[in-house]
Amino acid sequence: MHEVVQVKIREAGKVAYYDLGQLKLNIGDYVIVEADRGLEYGQVISEIEKTMDVEAEDVLRNIIRLATAHDIRQIKENEKKAKGALKTAVKKIEEHKLPMKLIDVEYSFDRSKIIFYFTAEGRVDFRNLVKDLAAVFKARIELKQIGVRDEAKFLGGLGPCGRPLCCAGFLKNFEPVTIRMAKDQRLPLASSKISGLCGRLMCCLSFEYKMYKKALKELPKEGQIIKTPSGKGTVVNLDVLNRLVSVELEDNKIIQVKYDDQKEQQKEQ
Repeated sequence: MHEVVQVKIREAGKVAYYDLGQLKLNIGDYVIVEADRGLEYGQVISEIEKTMDVEAEDVLRNIIRLATAHDIRQIKENEKKAKGALKTAVKKIEEHKLPMKLIDVEYSFDRSKIIFYFTAEGRVDFRNLVKDLAAVFKARIELKQIGVRDEAKFLGGLGPCGRPLCCAGFLKNFEPVTIRMAKDQRLPLASSKISGLCGRLMCCLSFEYKMYKKALKELPKEGQIIKTPSGKGTVVNLDVLNRLVSVELEDNKIIQVKYDDQKEQQKEQ
């Protein structure tokens, strides 16, 4: 049995499970962890969980220690160095006339690796750029091409709801989002209404979808004929969250009924 927590590596790295060992950690703690080459830093983003040995075999890596004051200073220093590296890389990209947009730069905790995140419309041959950057920084260089959703996560901002972007806040991974989710949630299908800052369908459509699907199963379908206090009619619209059903009666009059009340009346009859 292993005690594990989820750790987000660096500011933009992936989220993975790490073995706690004998450590006692809380959400929000910065930690130093094992990495492919050397050490990395990350932040604890989950409560402690337990997993069986067979599940963890050859998968879990260890948390080395809770980040010390010295570690935090090094992390802050790495962030400052990353800003300088970004300016240098932008100039190098311009020199090589590469069709790419640099979004962000991160140093690994031990400064053995520098990761450059960029967007581009297609594939980019950046081999000569990597050589130039390695010669300047004397470190292993990694260039990662990201999509527009990742770019929004890096840059942050406010969504159409007026709150900070979900992707830059609490979302760990991007889930598939489809137009069907918007239709089932009875949302207007105009792009400006259901798209986020990245131009893609809003992430919240995905994590709210299961609740809408469950609620829809408990309501009549559009086109279904139901009984109302005013007589029989055809369901023409649904207000899923308020559980209201719009019904067109035989005289073409449209009324709105609370479906839960409607079910109770049908039971009494």
